[in-house]
Amino acid sequence: MLTKTQILEFRKYLKKAKNPLFFFDDDPDGLCSYLILKKYINKGKGAVLKTTSVLDLDIFHKVDEYNPDVIFVLDIPIVSQEFIDRCEVPILWLDHHSPIKRKGVKYFNPMLKSKKTIPTTHMAYEITEGKELFLATVGTISDWYLPKYAKEFSKKYPDLLPLKTKTPPEAIFDSKLGDIINIFSLSLKKQTSTVHKIANLLLKIEDPYELLEGKTSKSKFIIREIKQLLVDYKIVMDYASKQKPGRDKLYILELPKTNNSYISILSNYAIYKHPKKIIMAIRKKGDRVMMSIRSHKINIREPLEKALENFDGFGGGHENACGASVNIEQFEEFVKSFKEHLK
Repeated sequence: MLTKTQILEFRKYLKKAKNPLFFFDDDPDGLCSYLILKKYINKGKGAVLKTTSVLDLDIFHKVDEYNPDVIFVLDIPIVSQEFIDRCEVPILWLDHHSPIKRKGVKYFNPMLKSKKTIPTTHMAYEITEGKELFLATVGTISDWYLPKYAKEFSKKYPDLLPLKTKTPPEAIFDSKLGDIINIFSLSLKKQTSTVHKIANLLLKIEDPYELLEGKTSKSKFIIREIKQLLVDYKIVMDYASKQKPGRDKLYILELPKTNNSYISILSNYAIYKHPKKIIMAIRKKGDRVMMSIRSHKINIREPLEKALENFDGFGGGHENACGASVNIEQFEEFVKSFKEHLK
Protein backbone atom coordinates (compact mmCIF):
# COMPACT_ATOMS: atom_id res chain seq x y z
CA MET A 1 0.00 0.00 0.00
CA LEU A 2 1.04 3.60 -0.40
CA THR A 3 1.78 5.49 2.79
CA LYS A 4 -0.42 8.41 3.83
CA THR A 5 2.45 10.77 3.01
CA GLN A 6 2.75 9.32 -0.50
CA ILE A 7 -0.99 9.57 -1.08
CA LEU A 8 -1.05 13.21 -0.02
CA GLU A 9 1.99 14.06 -2.16
CA PHE A 10 0.55 12.44 -5.27
CA ARG A 11 -2.83 14.07 -4.65
CA LYS A 12 -1.18 17.48 -4.28
CA TYR A 13 0.49 17.19 -7.69
CA LEU A 14 -2.75 15.93 -9.19
CA LYS A 15 -4.79 18.86 -7.91
CA LYS A 16 -2.18 21.46 -8.84
CA ALA A 17 -1.79 20.18 -12.41
CA LYS A 18 -3.18 22.50 -15.09
CA ASN A 19 -2.35 20.45 -18.18
CA PRO A 20 -1.32 16.94 -17.09
CA LEU A 21 -0.37 14.13 -19.45
CA PHE A 22 -1.21 10.55 -18.39
CA PHE A 23 0.73 7.66 -19.92
CA PHE A 24 -1.02 4.35 -19.13
CA ASP A 25 -0.58 0.65 -19.91
CA ASP A 26 -2.96 -1.07 -22.33
CA ASP A 27 -4.74 -3.32 -19.85
CA PRO A 28 -7.83 -2.60 -17.72
CA ASP A 29 -5.67 -1.82 -14.68
CA GLY A 30 -3.79 0.88 -16.58
CA LEU A 31 -6.95 2.21 -18.24
CA CYS A 32 -8.99 2.34 -15.01
CA SER A 33 -6.11 4.06 -13.20
CA TYR A 34 -6.13 6.76 -15.85
CA LEU A 35 -9.93 7.13 -15.83
CA ILE A 36 -10.05 7.46 -12.03
CA LEU A 37 -7.32 10.13 -11.87
CA LYS A 38 -8.68 12.03 -14.88
CA LYS A 39 -12.21 12.12 -13.46
CA TYR A 40 -10.89 13.38 -10.14
CA ILE A 41 -9.49 16.60 -11.65
CA ASN A 42 -11.31 16.70 -15.01
CA LYS A 43 -8.11 17.85 -16.73
CA GLY A 44 -5.41 16.50 -18.99
CA LYS A 45 -4.80 14.08 -21.83
CA GLY A 46 -4.30 10.34 -21.89
CA ALA A 47 -1.78 8.38 -23.98
CA VAL A 48 -1.98 4.59 -24.04
CA LEU A 49 1.16 2.48 -24.60
CA LYS A 50 0.01 -0.25 -26.97
CA THR A 51 3.02 -1.86 -28.61
CA THR A 52 5.53 -1.71 -25.77
CA SER A 53 5.84 -1.76 -22.00
CA VAL A 54 8.68 0.74 -22.06
CA LEU A 55 8.18 4.49 -21.95
CA ASP A 56 11.19 5.83 -23.86
CA LEU A 57 12.21 8.47 -26.37
CA ASP A 58 10.18 6.78 -29.12
CA ILE A 59 7.08 8.12 -27.35
CA PHE A 60 8.51 11.50 -26.39
CA HIS A 61 6.67 13.20 -29.26
CA LYS A 62 3.56 12.99 -27.08
CA VAL A 63 5.26 15.28 -24.57
CA ASP A 64 6.14 17.77 -27.31
CA GLU A 65 2.59 17.55 -28.66
CA TYR A 66 0.73 18.19 -25.39
CA ASN A 67 3.29 20.39 -23.59
CA PRO A 68 2.17 19.21 -20.11
CA ASP A 69 3.07 20.85 -16.81
CA VAL A 70 3.24 17.44 -15.09
CA ILE A 71 3.43 13.83 -16.36
CA PHE A 72 1.77 10.87 -14.66
CA VAL A 73 2.98 7.36 -15.62
CA LEU A 74 0.52 4.60 -14.71
CA ASP A 75 1.04 0.83 -14.56
CA ILE A 76 4.07 0.95 -16.90
CA PRO A 77 6.95 -1.28 -15.72
CA ILE A 78 9.86 0.54 -17.37
CA VAL A 79 10.58 4.22 -17.98
CA SER A 80 13.94 4.88 -19.64
CA GLN A 81 16.40 7.23 -17.96
CA GLU A 82 16.76 9.04 -21.30
CA PHE A 83 13.04 9.83 -21.32
CA ILE A 84 13.20 11.15 -17.75
CA ASP A 85 16.29 13.25 -18.44
CA ARG A 86 14.68 14.90 -21.44
CA CYS A 87 11.51 15.90 -19.56
CA GLU A 88 11.52 19.38 -18.09
CA VAL A 89 8.43 18.90 -15.92
CA PRO A 90 7.79 16.69 -12.86
CA ILE A 91 7.14 12.99 -13.50
CA LEU A 92 5.08 10.96 -11.02
CA TRP A 93 5.32 7.23 -11.70
CA LEU A 94 2.65 5.02 -10.11
CA ASP A 95 3.36 1.32 -10.57
CA HIS A 96 3.31 -2.15 -9.01
CA HIS A 97 5.83 -4.11 -11.10
CA SER A 98 9.33 -5.11 -9.99
CA PRO A 99 11.05 -1.90 -8.80
CA ILE A 100 13.83 -0.37 -10.90
CA LYS A 101 16.17 2.50 -10.09
CA ARG A 102 15.78 5.83 -11.87
CA LYS A 103 16.85 9.38 -11.10
CA GLY A 104 14.76 12.51 -11.47
CA VAL A 105 11.34 10.89 -11.07
CA LYS A 106 8.92 10.61 -8.14
CA TYR A 107 8.42 6.86 -7.92
CA PHE A 108 5.41 5.40 -6.12
CA ASN A 109 5.69 1.61 -5.93
CA PRO A 110 4.65 -0.41 -2.83
CA MET A 111 7.01 -3.20 -3.92
CA LEU A 112 9.94 -1.06 -2.80
CA LYS A 113 9.02 -2.15 0.74
CA SER A 114 6.83 -5.21 0.24
CA LYS A 115 6.71 -8.25 -2.03
CA LYS A 116 2.93 -7.96 -2.23
CA THR A 117 1.77 -6.42 -5.50
CA ILE A 118 -1.17 -3.97 -5.42
CA PRO A 119 -2.93 -3.00 -8.67
CA THR A 120 -2.30 0.54 -9.84
CA THR A 121 -6.06 1.06 -9.94
CA HIS A 122 -6.28 0.41 -6.19
CA MET A 123 -3.64 3.06 -5.51
CA ALA A 124 -5.42 5.53 -7.80
CA TYR A 125 -8.64 4.85 -5.87
CA GLU A 126 -6.89 5.67 -2.58
CA ILE A 127 -5.34 8.83 -3.99
CA THR A 128 -8.70 10.11 -5.22
CA GLU A 129 -10.47 9.46 -1.90
CA GLY A 130 -12.46 6.47 -3.10
CA LYS A 131 -14.82 8.29 -5.45
CA GLU A 132 -15.03 5.80 -8.36
CA LEU A 133 -16.24 2.46 -6.99
CA PHE A 134 -17.25 1.06 -10.39
CA LEU A 135 -13.92 1.77 -12.12
CA ALA A 136 -11.91 0.70 -9.06
CA THR A 137 -13.68 -2.66 -8.88
CA VAL A 138 -13.23 -3.32 -12.60
CA GLY A 139 -9.54 -2.36 -12.59
CA THR A 140 -8.48 -4.25 -9.47
CA ILE A 141 -10.37 -7.47 -10.15
CA SER A 142 -9.17 -7.49 -13.77
CA ASP A 143 -5.65 -7.55 -12.31
CA TRP A 144 -6.52 -10.54 -10.10
CA TYR A 145 -6.93 -8.61 -6.86
CA LEU A 146 -10.15 -8.73 -4.82
CA PRO A 147 -10.34 -5.47 -2.81
CA LYS A 148 -12.34 -4.98 0.38
CA TYR A 149 -14.67 -2.60 -1.43
CA ALA A 150 -15.75 -5.41 -3.75
CA LYS A 151 -18.35 -6.21 -1.08
CA GLU A 152 -19.65 -2.65 -1.31
CA PHE A 153 -19.93 -3.09 -5.08
CA SER A 154 -21.71 -6.44 -4.58
CA LYS A 155 -24.26 -4.88 -2.24
CA LYS A 156 -24.94 -2.16 -4.80
CA TYR A 157 -24.94 -4.50 -7.82
CA PRO A 158 -25.59 -8.04 -6.50
CA ASP A 159 -26.56 -9.38 -9.93
CA LEU A 160 -23.22 -8.23 -11.39
CA LEU A 161 -20.95 -9.51 -8.62
CA PRO A 162 -22.56 -11.98 -6.19
CA LEU A 163 -21.59 -11.52 -2.53
CA LYS A 164 -20.48 -15.16 -2.42
CA THR A 165 -17.64 -14.43 -4.90
CA LYS A 166 -14.39 -15.37 -3.17
CA THR A 167 -11.68 -14.98 -5.82
CA PRO A 168 -10.85 -12.68 -8.77
CA PRO A 169 -11.09 -15.45 -11.42
CA GLU A 170 -14.58 -16.33 -10.16
CA ALA A 171 -15.56 -12.72 -10.79
CA ILE A 172 -13.81 -12.56 -14.16
CA PHE A 173 -15.09 -15.82 -15.64
CA ASP A 174 -18.30 -16.59 -13.70
CA SER A 175 -20.08 -13.25 -13.18
CA LYS A 176 -21.57 -10.41 -15.19
CA LEU A 177 -18.84 -8.14 -13.86
CA GLY A 178 -16.53 -10.35 -15.91
CA ASP A 179 -18.49 -9.36 -19.01
CA ILE A 180 -17.82 -5.70 -18.19
CA ILE A 181 -14.13 -6.38 -17.56
CA ASN A 182 -14.07 -8.09 -20.94
CA ILE A 183 -15.45 -4.95 -22.60
CA PHE A 184 -12.57 -2.94 -21.12
CA SER A 185 -10.01 -5.56 -22.19
CA LEU A 186 -11.27 -5.88 -25.76
CA SER A 187 -11.61 -2.11 -26.20
CA LEU A 188 -7.87 -1.83 -25.63
CA LYS A 189 -7.20 -4.08 -28.63
CA LYS A 190 -8.52 -1.42 -31.01
CA GLN A 191 -6.31 1.15 -32.78
CA THR A 192 -4.82 3.81 -30.54
CA SER A 193 -7.15 6.56 -31.77
CA THR A 194 -10.19 4.36 -31.09
CA VAL A 195 -8.91 3.43 -27.63
CA HIS A 196 -8.74 7.13 -26.78
CA LYS A 197 -12.29 7.68 -28.10
CA ILE A 198 -13.57 4.81 -25.99
CA ALA A 199 -11.68 6.09 -22.93
CA ASN A 200 -13.33 9.48 -23.33
CA LEU A 201 -16.74 7.80 -23.47
CA LEU A 202 -15.97 5.66 -20.41
CA LEU A 203 -15.26 8.88 -18.49
CA LYS A 204 -18.92 9.78 -18.98
CA ILE A 205 -20.41 6.41 -18.05
CA GLU A 206 -21.37 6.28 -14.36
CA ASP A 207 -23.57 3.18 -14.32
CA PRO A 208 -22.22 -0.30 -15.18
CA TYR A 209 -25.62 -1.30 -16.57
CA GLU A 210 -25.34 1.42 -19.20
CA LEU A 211 -22.18 -0.20 -20.49
CA LEU A 212 -23.37 -3.78 -20.13
CA GLU A 213 -26.75 -3.29 -21.81
CA GLY A 214 -25.59 -0.90 -24.55
CA LYS A 215 -28.70 1.28 -24.46
CA THR A 216 -27.12 4.73 -24.87
CA SER A 217 -25.21 6.25 -27.77
CA LYS A 218 -21.98 6.10 -25.74
CA SER A 219 -22.29 2.44 -24.83
CA LYS A 220 -23.61 1.50 -28.28
CA PHE A 221 -20.48 2.96 -29.88
CA ILE A 222 -18.22 0.92 -27.59
CA ILE A 223 -20.12 -2.34 -28.12
CA ARG A 224 -20.19 -1.79 -31.88
CA GLU A 225 -16.42 -1.25 -31.95
CA ILE A 226 -15.67 -4.52 -30.18
CA LYS A 227 -18.39 -6.65 -31.81
CA GLN A 228 -15.98 -8.75 -33.91
CA LEU A 229 -13.57 -9.03 -31.00
CA LEU A 230 -16.35 -10.53 -28.91
CA VAL A 231 -16.82 -13.19 -31.62
CA ASP A 232 -13.10 -14.00 -31.55
CA TYR A 233 -13.15 -14.07 -27.75
CA LYS A 234 -15.92 -16.67 -27.75
CA ILE A 235 -13.93 -18.81 -30.21
CA VAL A 236 -10.90 -18.65 -27.91
CA MET A 237 -12.91 -19.49 -24.78
CA ASP A 238 -14.72 -22.39 -26.48
CA TYR A 239 -11.37 -23.72 -27.66
CA ALA A 240 -9.76 -23.40 -24.24
CA SER A 241 -12.65 -25.10 -22.45
CA LYS A 242 -12.27 -28.20 -24.66
CA GLN A 243 -8.52 -28.65 -24.15
CA LYS A 244 -7.15 -31.06 -21.58
CA PRO A 245 -3.66 -30.72 -20.08
CA GLY A 246 -1.29 -33.67 -19.93
CA ARG A 247 0.68 -34.84 -16.92
CA ASP A 248 3.50 -32.34 -17.41
CA LYS A 249 3.61 -29.54 -14.81
CA LEU A 250 3.94 -27.05 -17.67
CA TYR A 251 0.76 -26.79 -19.75
CA ILE A 252 1.44 -25.18 -23.15
CA LEU A 253 -1.70 -23.92 -24.82
CA GLU A 254 -1.50 -22.45 -28.32
CA LEU A 255 -3.96 -19.73 -29.30
CA PRO A 256 -6.17 -20.62 -32.28
CA LYS A 257 -5.86 -18.30 -35.28
CA THR A 258 -7.44 -14.89 -34.61
CA ASN A 259 -6.78 -11.35 -35.81
CA ASN A 260 -5.73 -10.24 -32.33
CA SER A 261 -3.80 -11.69 -29.43
CA TYR A 262 -5.78 -13.17 -26.56
CA ILE A 263 -2.97 -15.06 -24.86
CA SER A 264 -3.24 -13.18 -21.55
CA ILE A 265 -6.97 -13.92 -21.41
CA LEU A 266 -6.28 -17.53 -22.41
CA SER A 267 -3.59 -18.00 -19.75
CA ASN A 268 -5.79 -16.47 -17.03
CA TYR A 269 -8.68 -18.75 -17.94
CA ALA A 270 -6.41 -21.82 -18.06
CA ILE A 271 -4.85 -21.16 -14.64
CA TYR A 272 -8.34 -20.72 -13.19
CA LYS A 273 -9.43 -24.09 -14.60
CA HIS A 274 -6.12 -25.87 -13.90
CA PRO A 275 -4.71 -24.21 -10.74
CA LYS A 276 -2.04 -26.87 -10.11
CA LYS A 277 -0.40 -26.31 -13.50
CA ILE A 278 2.01 -23.71 -14.79
CA ILE A 279 0.32 -22.23 -17.84
CA MET A 280 2.11 -21.03 -20.96
CA ALA A 281 -0.34 -19.65 -23.52
CA ILE A 282 1.43 -18.99 -26.82
CA ARG A 283 0.81 -17.27 -30.12
CA LYS A 284 3.05 -17.55 -33.19
CA LYS A 285 3.56 -14.23 -34.94
CA GLY A 286 6.05 -14.01 -37.80
CA ASP A 287 9.38 -15.32 -36.54
CA ARG A 288 8.41 -14.94 -32.87
CA VAL A 289 6.50 -16.93 -30.27
CA MET A 290 4.61 -14.65 -27.89
CA MET A 291 3.89 -16.08 -24.43
CA SER A 292 1.67 -15.37 -21.46
CA ILE A 293 2.76 -17.42 -18.45
CA ARG A 294 0.82 -17.98 -15.22
CA SER A 295 1.14 -19.94 -11.99
CA HIS A 296 -0.55 -19.92 -8.59
CA LYS A 297 2.27 -20.48 -6.12
CA ILE A 298 5.51 -21.03 -8.06
CA ASN A 299 7.66 -18.00 -8.85
CA ILE A 300 7.92 -18.02 -12.64
CA ARG A 301 9.58 -14.64 -13.15
CA GLU A 302 13.04 -15.74 -11.99
CA PRO A 303 13.23 -18.95 -14.07
CA LEU A 304 11.89 -17.01 -17.05
CA GLU A 305 14.56 -14.32 -16.74
CA LYS A 306 17.30 -16.95 -16.33
CA ALA A 307 16.11 -18.96 -19.32
CA LEU A 308 15.92 -15.88 -21.54
CA GLU A 309 19.59 -15.07 -20.95
CA ASN A 310 20.63 -17.67 -23.54
CA PHE A 311 18.06 -16.94 -26.23
CA ASP A 312 16.90 -14.27 -28.64
CA GLY A 313 14.06 -13.16 -26.42
CA PHE A 314 12.74 -10.79 -23.80
CA GLY A 315 10.15 -10.81 -21.05
CA GLY A 316 9.27 -10.26 -17.42
CA GLY A 317 6.41 -9.30 -15.13
CA HIS A 318 5.18 -10.42 -11.71
CA GLU A 319 6.14 -13.53 -9.74
CA ASN A 320 3.03 -15.40 -10.89
CA ALA A 321 2.17 -13.61 -14.15
CA CYS A 322 4.66 -12.90 -16.92
CA GLY A 323 4.86 -12.17 -20.62
CA ALA A 324 7.68 -13.12 -22.96
CA SER A 325 8.77 -13.59 -26.57
CA VAL A 326 11.46 -15.72 -28.21
CA ASN A 327 12.59 -16.53 -31.73
CA ILE A 328 10.33 -19.25 -33.10
CA GLU A 329 13.29 -21.47 -34.04
CA GLN A 330 14.52 -21.38 -30.44
CA PHE A 331 11.19 -21.99 -28.75
CA GLU A 332 11.59 -25.72 -28.02
CA GLU A 333 15.06 -25.21 -26.52
CA PHE A 334 13.78 -22.24 -24.54
CA VAL A 335 10.99 -24.37 -23.05
CA LYS A 336 13.53 -26.99 -21.97
CA SER A 337 15.65 -24.30 -20.31
CA PHE A 338 12.62 -22.75 -18.60
CA LYS A 339 11.63 -26.14 -17.16
CA GLU A 340 15.16 -26.70 -15.85
CA HIS A 341 15.07 -23.40 -13.96
CA LEU A 342 11.66 -24.03 -12.34
CA LYS A 343 11.91 -24.85 -8.68
